[in-house]
Amino acid sequence: MSEVCVIIGASHAAAQLSASLRTEGWEGEILVIGDEAYLPYHRPPLSKTFLSGEKSIEDIQIRPAAFYEKQNIQFRLNTRVESIDRNKKSLTLEGGEIISYSKLALCTGSKPRVLPLEGSQLPGVHYLRNAADIEAIQKDIAPGKKAVIVGGGYIGLETAAALRKLGLEVTVLEMMDRVLQRVTAPEISAFYHRVHTEEGVDIKTGTAIRAIEGNGKAERVVLSDQSQLDADVVIIGAGIVPNTELAEKAGLKVDNGILVDEQARTEDPDIVAAGDCTNFPNPLLGQRMRLESVPNAMEQSRSAAASICGKEKVYAAQPWFWSDQYDMKLQIAGLSQDYDQVVIRGDYEQGRSFVAWYLKDGKVLAADCVNRGKEFMTAKKLIQSGVEVDASKLADDTVDPKELLQ
Repeated sequence: MSEVCVIIGASHAAAQLSASLRTEGWEGEILVIGDEAYLPYHRPPLSKTFLSGEKSIEDIQIRPAAFYEKQNIQFRLNTRVESIDRNKKSLTLEGGEIISYSKLALCTGSKPRVLPLEGSQLPGVHYLRNAADIEAIQKDIAPGKKAVIVGGGYIGLETAAALRKLGLEVTVLEMMDRVLQRVTAPEISAFYHRVHTEEGVDIKTGTAIRAIEGNGKAERVVLSDQSQLDADVVIIGAGIVPNTELAEKAGLKVDNGILVDEQARTEDPDIVAAGDCTNFPNPLLGQRMRLESVPNAMEQSRSAAASICGKEKVYAAQPWFWSDQYDMKLQIAGLSQDYDQVVIRGDYEQGRSFVAWYLKDGKVLAADCVNRGKEFMTAKKLIQSGVEVDASKLADDTVDPKELLQ
């Protein structure tokens, strides 16, 4: 009997893991089971070029169908796994079909955090996580229509930028005192608030939504102060939560993600996990974490594939992220938790290019780089080296980023 590796989930992590299995020498069958209709595709473009119609689902595929065919990687799409039987090493699909595995990889990703809002079931109310969500939103948008976005995080702001470019009137509602408050310094929040306002977005901070109303479809949102906003479409971006239900039902340890080690292994020797759904130790940062990012999904999947093949490949990557809005590329190096100083290079109060360096004890912890590719690359090296840096040089735009490494 040939060995079979089954991968549950068909996004970034699954695409990389399946390819890496072949690279690592797996000669058995590879079966990827996904609950969407499409082969794995890039998620970041969903709220940008895919929403705007600039790119099709084929344009954003991670790899073409021919690649998987050549590598003999099989897919079962539009298929949900109901349960995992670890003793029998089998899966039960939604229709009752049973599939056996030799090795199992959980790449189940994450899902939108659902708000318990009155009226959230009305047509015209959307969450944004996959291609089907975007296709549904596209049917409800047109130039001149009014869109209300609930949540001023990166997904909310990226969606606001895309809808403005399409000619909609856009309002962003954020419960906290500033947009991006959970993840950035006040200077970054002020910058994005300014730019979106310049682009015609109405941002309301310190504002909670109470209900969505309408006759047969969304027509307005009611705010916590009882005031109302007209809305043709409502998009809720309140964060995401890991898909851990299958792992929990199978008796695997879960704590804000499926618990894995630095080689992406669960406590079951035949099961690995990778991507948004995992909680893993980062040796570089000396802590456990769960990351929602493409680079994390890709790198961790390489370690998972090695583990399946009996090899050791420790996952110890530095976190990094990005966000595209209007003519701006934000590149984020590191994690800005527990910083004690923020140093700004450039002018965040005007223009669209600057850096916020996050320091602790004189060392760079993280950097938010807006249209600053050189500083982004420098930041990654400074974080890696852990050396103390001269804050005045970090702030000085006349100092070449390369000099900061000396």
